[in-house]
Amino acid sequence: MDAFYASVELLRYPQLRGQPLVVGGRRVATPAVSDDGSMQFTPLRDYRGRGVVTTATYEARALGAHSGMGLMTAARLAPDAILLPADFSAYRHYSARFKMAVASLAPQIEDRGIDEIFIDLTAHRHDPAQIAGRIKEAIRTSTGLSCSIGIAPNKLLAKMASELDKPDGLTLLRPTDLTERIWPLPAGKINGIGPKSAQRLASLGIHSIGDLAHAELGLLQEQFGPNYAAWLHAAAHGRDDHPVVTEAGRKSVSRETTFERDLHPRQDRNELTGILVSLCERVAADLQTLGLCGRTVGIKLRYDDFRTVTRDHTLQAPIGEPEALLAASRECLRRAPLERPLRLLGVRVSALAPVAEIAESRGSWVQGELAFGE
Repeated sequence: MDAFYASVELLRYPQLRGQPLVVGGRRVATPAVSDDGSMQFTPLRDYRGRGVVTTATYEARALGAHSGMGLMTAARLAPDAILLPADFSAYRHYSARFKMAVASLAPQIEDRGIDEIFIDLTAHRHDPAQIAGRIKEAIRTSTGLSCSIGIAPNKLLAKMASELDKPDGLTLLRPTDLTERIWPLPAGKINGIGPKSAQRLASLGIHSIGDLAHAELGLLQEQFGPNYAAWLHAAAHGRDDHPVVTEAGRKSVSRETTFERDLHPRQDRNELTGILVSLCERVAADLQTLGLCGRTVGIKLRYDDFRTVTRDHTLQAPIGEPEALLAASRECLRRAPLERPLRLLGVRVSALAPVAEIAESRGSWVQGELAFGE
């Protein structure tokens, strides 16, 4: 879906279309109605706190604001942007509607969370663009929202293709299009190569995906280790064997973010806390959309030296609320080394069960009382 949360907000506030708009923060006031009936919106420049951008319109993204960024940082880049609080109940409602519209036409779906899915169109191999066009129209009719669809031989390329012509794009990417459409792109356009990896590749003279495809595997192994190097090499050549996994095969629900700069668990604790809160909120929203909960909560940390560690915490009863996910994530963090700067943080829930099994949550959900790693 195109800038999903922001697009849902624009259905509610159509007068903001074409303006930079940021959604995020837990203590942001909802727009007020003045005496003359006009809406009074909060400008981003007035924000004070440690909240994180949940999403931004394309106009705000053009100014440098993006999801996962601290709202105070976004305010310096886009001070005139409008700031709205996140409304996850509305997002779940529209998420369910767009997925029902898709399922009526192409039921082989892998649900990737509240705003993204993979669809197996093998049964429509002779007219994939036609069925994709029908899917786009069905979503627009059902929700009033636009989406961007990428059609390709595998999930890696389909994900990249969906980004090529946003918003409201429909991109068909054949294997023969790899050298012309994919190789000229920056290496960081591959989902899984974050800003720090892109910088490290650039220091080796590897700037584009084509450069990466032609890089010596031995050099990549020396710099990134054998596993990540093998994945980089395969991804640059458009290879991906991961199947579309329907709900019967789902093992976990996760969200992660790679930072624009390395963040230290001590010096940048407030910013990391805000990011962790945001990740738990998004995982909780995904779980509710899927009708699932889980007993095992895990965190993923990637350090500035590209070393990655994970820690899991298994509970007696399944959970799905953001406050419970946050508490479990913090239990994981207590067992993780937090001496080095971090470049990536992720939250995962596994041992999934239907939502009816969620135990009642009694945790406190006050962001100001929480700190990363304490």
